[in-house]
Amino acid sequence: MNALASYPVIHQQTVAWGDMDAFGHVNNVQYYRYMESARISYLNALNIFEQHMVTVVASSQCQYLSPVFYPDVLQVGARIEELRNRAFRMHYVLWSEAQNKVVATGEAVLVCLDKNSSEKVHIPADIRAKILQLESAAGHQLDIIA
Repeated sequence: MNALASYPVIHQQTVAWGDMDAFGHVNNVQYYRYMESARISYLNALNIFEQHMVTVVASSQCQYLSPVFYPDVLQVGARIEELRNRAFRMHYVLWSEAQNKVVATGEAVLVCLDKNSSEKVHIPADIRAKILQLESAAGHQLDIIA
């Protein structure tokens, strides 16, 4: 599980029987839900839901490396790769305990909006500081774009 060493937030995801599709493996949509759960865990660590802003996903993608089957437990690592003024890019890695390897990776760009006006806003200084602290504690150096 060294692939997760530089991820400050790791969400444990049990694969449910209902996550599989007619082909007998986890449906591609489920990966996005798994990454969403890891993202929410990361955002909770920042106390971001108590801010006067919201984050919305502007784009997301997933690279499927190996099919996943029930039963399995995935460790979903989440970190911020790039910190901008009003947005950030997260990276995810999905590690299968049954297969003992990375089975998927993904990314999402999140934009910060004012809760009331829905206009883009700068990431608050205290949230930026928490992000830098979390990433540094995991030994990860993120890109800061002004």
